[in-house]
Amino acid sequence: MIYWEQMNARPTPTGPAKLLHVHWPLVILIFCVCGAGFLMLYSVAGGNMDTWARPQMMRFGLGVVVMLIVAMIHIDFWRRISVLAYIGGLTLLVAVEFMGEVGMGAQRWIDIGPLRLQPSEVMKVALVMVIAQYYAWLPRDKVSNPFWVALPLLMTAIPVFLVLRQPDLGTAILMIAGAGVVMFLAGVSWWYFGTAIAVVSGTVWAVFESRGQSWQLLNDYQYRRIDIFLDPSMDPLGAGYHITQAKIALGAGGLSGRGFMQGTQSRLDFLPEKHTDFIFTSLAEQFGFVGGLTLLGLYTAIIMFCLLSAFSNRDRFGALMTGGLTATFFFFFAVNMAMVMGLLPVVGVPLPLVSYGGSAMLVLLGAFGLIQSAHIHRPRGADA
Repeated sequence: MIYWEQMNARPTPTGPAKLLHVHWPLVILIFCVCGAGFLMLYSVAGGNMDTWARPQMMRFGLGVVVMLIVAMIHIDFWRRISVLAYIGGLTLLVAVEFMGEVGMGAQRWIDIGPLRLQPSEVMKVALVMVIAQYYAWLPRDKVSNPFWVALPLLMTAIPVFLVLRQPDLGTAILMIAGAGVVMFLAGVSWWYFGTAIAVVSGTVWAVFESRGQSWQLLNDYQYRRIDIFLDPSMDPLGAGYHITQAKIALGAGGLSGRGFMQGTQSRLDFLPEKHTDFIFTSLAEQFGFVGGLTLLGLYTAIIMFCLLSAFSNRDRFGALMTGGLTATFFFFFAVNMAMVMGLLPVVGVPLPLVSYGGSAMLVLLGAFGLIQSAHIHRPRGADA
């Protein structure tokens, strides 16, 4: 857990000297992951740059500029506007309810001039920021007090409820995970987390136990979805089609893959959402276990660098925010990979920095900018 105190004297680099303190290894890793994404988007489009790869590269270029601008701004500024960011995110989520664009059965996007924004992506970052600021402000002896624990739970529950209405279960899970990690790092008692785990476990048990009883908790069609998740072969051409084709692509890749642009599942359009949610299976089919493990290694290195930055940061807000955003990023790719392997239900979570998408790319690079800002402006001792 993170226990460092706020420090009043904070000598930090100024002006162009800040560029020397950017976490450049982290930037290089981000470029490597995004480069893999451009390669896969070019591949699944049949060798066409204009379909997905070129627009994604343009968004990445804009995102890198955003990341560096955010990184250069002092962390105290982001601390001060964290509440405003949270309120702004909530406002956008409410606006989606009334004027959101509908796509693929979900109402998740809103048009702001020429920009098509997914407010839930913004809210993932804003929620971590505001809860980090809350625990940076809260005295240590109140961290586990039930009243003071209830407030961040409420701050989390409101946007999660709005996101579930869209519906977007995947993003709701990421919000809960990011907020929960910040609370854990802030020192909230293990008893709260143990109680939450027990409640979730008990609910899952009750759902399965109630099937066929007079007090059945879910509708029959919902139990049918659970059955198909556990055994996609029950409906291979219907509800189980996505995961069935994903498993075929994963298995076809073998150890070293079929070769670049040689994946039949994606090239012949058997694989659904091959440029977004299921792009990892395209990569695994073409580059095999080695390619998938390499991408996982890049993600792991990003996580390790971010965690080292968080635990070496003596500014409580910067450390908690970095830890929360790192956890959100971890659950982002972990949920996607587990989803396409059939270990979790398909909940519509793209592969970060690899899948095609504007809002997710820009917001995620902005989040890395916040992590860089906390790293650049962290308190330094006399020998720093």
